[in-house]
Amino acid sequence: MQAVLPKVFECPCWRAGSGNSGYDRGMLQRRHALTSILAVGTFVGLVSGQGSVLEFQTCFTQETDAMRRAQRMPKLGDAEFDEITRDIDAGKLPEALAILKEYRTEIQSCEKGLDAKGIDAERHPKGFKQLEISLRQSLRRLNNLIAGLTSDEQVPFLEVRVDLDELNRHLIHELFPR
Repeated sequence: MQAVLPKVFECPCWRAGSGNSGYDRGMLQRRHALTSILAVGTFVGLVSGQGSVLEFQTCFTQETDAMRRAQRMPKLGDAEFDEITRDIDAGKLPEALAILKEYRTEIQSCEKGLDAKGIDAERHPKGFKQLEISLRQSLRRLNNLIAGLTSDEQVPFLEVRVDLDELNRHLIHELFPR
């Protein structure tokens, strides 16, 4: 059975045995229009992605349940580390460090909220697991970013990294106490 394409996507040179090796002017115009639409859509997607940190932070701060906050941390952490990477690449180290410290505060608040609930993470890992995985990935990204800095520039980032590593070890101990 032969697939039927709408006229917009039909090209005479695609039909078997059509004998037409040239392109139709209208087909080229439709193809250019489609390419332009896709390019604009991609650009709009990239621009709207820049606001995602603010959107994720808003959802995170409005959430009152510690379990749900911990589950939202992976997306927020990814968005924040994308911003940290952009700032470091642009030479804006104070801005990158401020975002990293904010990330540390968010992780600490999640961890304290989960601990306050008194849930056995070994039996009910929901939230704990997402938070630990997100933190582990963030530590990896941070290690890669720190490696590209001079030793003087590394110092404040390493201080935050030590705190994040301690939080990660605590979460691992909660998940695997034995």
